[in-house]
Amino acid sequence: MPSPVVDLNRAVAYSMAFGPEAGLTLLEEIDETSALRDYAPLPAAKGDFLFRAGRLEEARIHFEHAAALTRNEREKDFLLKKAAVCGGRP
Repeated sequence: MPSPVVDLNRAVAYSMAFGPEAGLTLLEEIDETSALRDYAPLPAAKGDFLFRAGRLEEARIHFEHAAALTRNEREKDFLLKKAAVCGGRP
């Protein structure tokens, strides 16, 4: 069944197969809907795609946003460490 989460998973798969820019293109379509606005995996995925594309400052912002959305402390720690690698605060 089609759903925003399935679309996000598709973007991740495309990013792995065809590069981060391909994933970012698909995420733009998902970003236009508000269904995943507060879903931490969306900005986390975008942060990963941007990181792999070498766009570290943008990646940092998305990793920090994902960390702010999650309630899981381990996930939050992981995302903040990813942000720090991008040049964010430790």
